[in-house]
Amino acid sequence: MERVIASVATASSALLFSACSGMSPMRPASMVDSAALPAAIRVPAGETQKLWTVGSGEITYECREKKDMAGQHEWVFVGPVATLNDAAGRTVGRYYAGPTWEAADGSKVTAKQVAVAPGRPGSIPLQLVKADPATGMGAMQGVTYIQRLNTEGGVAPASACASNNVGARQQVAYRADYVFYGR
Repeated sequence: MERVIASVATASSALLFSACSGMSPMRPASMVDSAALPAAIRVPAGETQKLWTVGSGEITYECREKKDMAGQHEWVFVGPVATLNDAAGRTVGRYYAGPTWEAADGSKVTAKQVAVAPGRPGSIPLQLVKADPATGMGAMQGVTYIQRLNTEGGVAPASACASNNVGARQQVAYRADYVFYGR
């Protein structure tokens, strides 16, 4: 798994998602090796890698009583907020609850989770989502699947969640690569 993450991380540094004039995305110089990824998060055959971004931001968690377990509490995922950058560090979009990926040109997609696979210890899982049709014309047009790779951080807080802090919210920093596919 570490070798897979390292090879994907190496590839990410070579990939570009252009934020220039009209948000016309550039073809990545190197592609994700799908065969090296866990089977659960591989995109279906026929999908082509379109865009690569690095998301950096925070995931919000809220302390709540566990469903059907009176008196027991847990940190519950509320939603993410992240900036999407290209390989050069330029802001090219944002990611937020929905889940929604929105390009700087205003085009956006929402998606539904298909599968997850373990990430690094202490990090949110790797993920594959199936995108709904994009709204707006631009970089997100034609996106069909999105992978979340190379995750760092983002897991629920280690601090106590109990009856005395129900409703408390905490933001946890995270980073992940988002790879966009289409036909």
